[in-house]
Amino acid sequence: MKKIIVFASGSGSNAAQTMQYAQQSKHYTVAAVFTNNPNAGVLQKAQNYQVPTTVFNREELTNGTVLQALNTIQPNLIVLAGFLLKFPSSIIAAYNQKVINIHPALLPKYGGKGMYGMHVHRAVLENNDTESGITIHYVNENYDEGNIILQATVNVADCTTAEAIAEKVLTLEHEHLPKTITALLSDN
Repeated sequence: MKKIIVFASGSGSNAAQTMQYAQQSKHYTVAAVFTNNPNAGVLQKAQNYQVPTTVFNREELTNGTVLQALNTIQPNLIVLAGFLLKFPSSIIAAYNQKVINIHPALLPKYGGKGMYGMHVHRAVLENNDTESGITIHYVNENYDEGNIILQATVNVADCTTAEAIAEKVLTLEHEHLPKTITALLSDN
């Protein structure tokens, strides 16, 4: 059975979806959830699925402490699901082509530092875009610039609020993230 580690900074709805899917999967298990936020909702969700958690700070992310913890687990894949800190190049190098991110927009639009969550959906609304979606991509040293694995689109022409766009995009995230993880792990 392959092992994944999920990194999240907030509520953890994608992490929960991934943990739920993993319970029925013959392909992978969620070995741990890592977060930089000691108050993140993802911690309770991980506890509900009996998945071990690790809470760390920014310094531990960059000084090798988190990399050591990852090396102890030896994951086949690292999934950034609403993780807001820049991922360090030391971990990207150690887990080359094994770190993926899910982004709530059709990259390269609405990517980069500060473009996450409702910031993205507000930008889509303000620009009167009729389409939005998700991008699952490999992580490199720059925010949202790694090679794209999958994009899925949704019509948002009928959406009058950023929250309505967020709801449609989240449905895509929940549908495609577990399938993409399974596909990637099947290829390894």
